[in-house]
Amino acid sequence: MNWMVFPPAVMDRVFPFSMPMSQTPSSKPALKTKTTQKRATRVRPVPAVTRAIAILRLLGGTKHPMGVKAIADELELVPSTCLHILRVLVNEDLVKPEPGTKRYALGSGMIRLARSVLDGGSFANLSQPVLDRLVSSHGVTAMGVQLGSNQTSVVVSISQSKQPFRVHTDVGSQFTTLVSATGRLIAAYSGEGWVELRKKFNAIQWDCAPKFADWRKEVEQARARGWSIDKDNFMNGITVVAVPVLSSSGVLTHTLVAVGLSAHLSDIAAIEIARVMQKEAAEISELLLD
Repeated sequence: MNWMVFPPAVMDRVFPFSMPMSQTPSSKPALKTKTTQKRATRVRPVPAVTRAIAILRLLGGTKHPMGVKAIADELELVPSTCLHILRVLVNEDLVKPEPGTKRYALGSGMIRLARSVLDGGSFANLSQPVLDRLVSSHGVTAMGVQLGSNQTSVVVSISQSKQPFRVHTDVGSQFTTLVSATGRLIAAYSGEGWVELRKKFNAIQWDCAPKFADWRKEVEQARARGWSIDKDNFMNGITVVAVPVLSSSGVLTHTLVAVGLSAHLSDIAAIEIARVMQKEAAEISELLLD
């Protein structure tokens, strides 16, 4: 299994971490003309897709979240059908339910779809040179992490340390818990109460588990100072530093992560890396939102 800044982990000596519509031949010889007109492609109606697109366009054209009934009334949909489509869109991170309400707005997945059509505008592309600079200047393994629905996260960019002992992971590694430094940021920006967060905390598999009171304090510090650190908790001997990449509305969408051996990464060095990453994260955030 792959070592991520979160679960699951692997360390090695390097610290392995429809076909087009066919045209039936005519019984008559074709007329010779200078230009041959192509037969128009027939687009078959797909109601579910049409309705989903209509919902996305409606939410994109409003300045406030909408409830199921309001959406259904506006688009003349059966409310139950509208709800089923919304649930699929939420699952795909294209729509998000507003906390504490039964209303919906466009999700961060829409941003990723939109940015994917812009040359060089994706988070993975924007973060890669940042990660390379971190590796060159600090000798850490650096990663760009993208956050999705239900607090799932995936490594979308990475730059490996050239040190003889280093952490190894792969692009595509995914995790769903609140472990390590990025986990503290997820908790800090989730808006969830401590009762719910404690349940999730208790399910985390740690190498050296912190006390919940200490972890809670670190989560609060992460929100206050704009970066987080995990030293020897998730994996003994490993220090992880993470900074948030926020949307214009303050929503946590990505993180920049640096990972190194605790023996080589002092507290002072970790703070220095965090401050460097904060500046880089702010620039990436502006480029993603422009």
